[in-house]
Amino acid sequence: MVNLKTKQILRTNFTNGKTHDFKLLQEANLRLSIKTEILADSGYQGINSLYPNSKIPKKNTKKNKLTKEDKKYNHELSKKRIFAENAIRELKVFRILSSRYRNRRKRWCLRVNLIAGLYNFELGVVGL
Repeated sequence: MVNLKTKQILRTNFTNGKTHDFKLLQEANLRLSIKTEILADSGYQGINSLYPNSKIPKKNTKKNKLTKEDKKYNHELSKKRIFAENAIRELKVFRILSSRYRNRRKRWCLRVNLIAGLYNFELGVVGL
């Protein structure tokens, strides 16, 4: 989870094995303010039922093509979401996150949080 104003990484969440991001979000049981706006990618279909103030891109189907308004909406949403994607890219500069992790699983969460802390420190923001 990334704050779009400060570009600070606010939260990381993990589980053992392969788990879809949306399922991980559901299991996290986050208590967010109603005013908090969530910008997610198209993998989070159904997030509106959990968080009413969330936005995901409109999808194209064979029968219903995207209108110009839908394309403009998707473009505006992606312009806002790029900051979160850039934060993920910055974390993956540390090779431990971009390749297969071959060390102790117990320390995976600690190492990712340390890397996120280093990223926040580089931004001039303290704490995770």
